[in-house]
Amino acid sequence: MSIIDNALIERYPYIVIEGPIGSGKTTLARKLAERYPLNLLLENAEANPFLPRFYQDAPRYALPTQLFFLFQRSEQVRDLSQRDMFAQATIADFFLEKDPLFARLNLDDEEYALYRQIYQHLQVKASTPDLVIYLQTPVDALAERVNQRNISYEQEIPREYLARLADAYRDFFHQYDTSPLLIVNNEKLNITTSDAALDLLVERIMQIRGRREFFNPNLED
Repeated sequence: MSIIDNALIERYPYIVIEGPIGSGKTTLARKLAERYPLNLLLENAEANPFLPRFYQDAPRYALPTQLFFLFQRSEQVRDLSQRDMFAQATIADFFLEKDPLFARLNLDDEEYALYRQIYQHLQVKASTPDLVIYLQTPVDALAERVNQRNISYEQEIPREYLARLADAYRDFFHQYDTSPLLIVNNEKLNITTSDAALDLLVERIMQIRGRREFFNPNLED
């Protein structure tokens, strides 16, 4: 492991990658975990039995879909918060703070009130990330990437929903100040096919000095 590798995980032992569906957060988390000695913590959307039905009939299945994710995410972050100080550094493709974002977007007022009661009752004390990377992605790019993933139930997602989701993420991170935040213009950062793109992102991460910074790369290949 190089000096740069050591510096990255020592400076950021808990990194969270966030962004709307199709932004590439899971791919980026996997890529960084392959390159560095990082424990990989992934949201397991496939385990949610209500998710395919949600995309077909959102009003009917929004609440059970949301509650399943809430309990799943709570259990994952509870396990993470119980790690000892010598445990392996971790990178995750979600954090619990974004769960209410989806709830407010998808639930009606009465369902959301119930959700908030359950959320508060759980009283999960999540570890604070040492760095959050927000992949800000245009709606057209989200729609194209979701289509390319070719997951059957995701093909039911309306473009209008992706637009609302992108707006909700943008508003959330406009207010977010709990952890250092790197906002990445993700339109042309193609880490799935380019090691150079990943190198560029890692270099930018190591240059962070403030609590909120921006990265606007122009690299497609």
